[in-house]
Amino acid sequence: MTWTIPNILTTLRLLAAPGVAVMFLYFTRPYADWFALLLFVGAAVTDWFDGYLARLWKQQTRLGTMLDPIADKAMVVIALMVIVGYSSYSAWLVLPATMILFREVFVSGLREFLGDVAGTLKVTKLAKLKTTAQMIAIAVLFGQGVFEHYLGMSTFGMDQEMFDSIMTGAEADELGLGWKYAGMIWSGRIGLILLWIAAALTLVTGWDYFRKALPHLKD
Repeated sequence: MTWTIPNILTTLRLLAAPGVAVMFLYFTRPYADWFALLLFVGAAVTDWFDGYLARLWKQQTRLGTMLDPIADKAMVVIALMVIVGYSSYSAWLVLPATMILFREVFVSGLREFLGDVAGTLKVTKLAKLKTTAQMIAIAVLFGQGVFEHYLGMSTFGMDQEMFDSIMTGAEADELGLGWKYAGMIWSGRIGLILLWIAAALTLVTGWDYFRKALPHLKD
């Protein structure tokens, strides 16, 4: 095994995947949301850098080729598990997350079955776009958790009537409830839209991979 800088970055991204979930075990919210968001974004950035540096320095290795898709899938799967686990289990969130998780498991099983042949089925530009869409959607949804809990901290002990008065402008918004509420709502909506787009791309790329693998599955 060759431990080049790109391979080290890929390994760090792989180790960061369970770290996203661990943040919610050792920190209270919204600090857990902040740390998970920063860790996830940092790891997602390495996804671009390790591939770019490997091509620039001509350091593509079998280790990196093996670890890169595993790290990507681990990041997405664990982050989605955390987001769904700490959500209200809305069908609008659970359904695209389920579609993404199903595709990742299916394709991973297909790759394992194909063995050495799987290496001939190259990653397409659409598949890379799928991964990018997934990571942006997840980062935005983690951001929603930050807004949501800062809003909850600001409204602690406040009754509904006072909250409504502040939101309608009848009372001064000294705690910034307006922008926190807007941030929570819009990050949630944008995150869901992006997640559905990612889920659609996930199914398209999953079918494309299956279609290309069909000749190798015939007896």
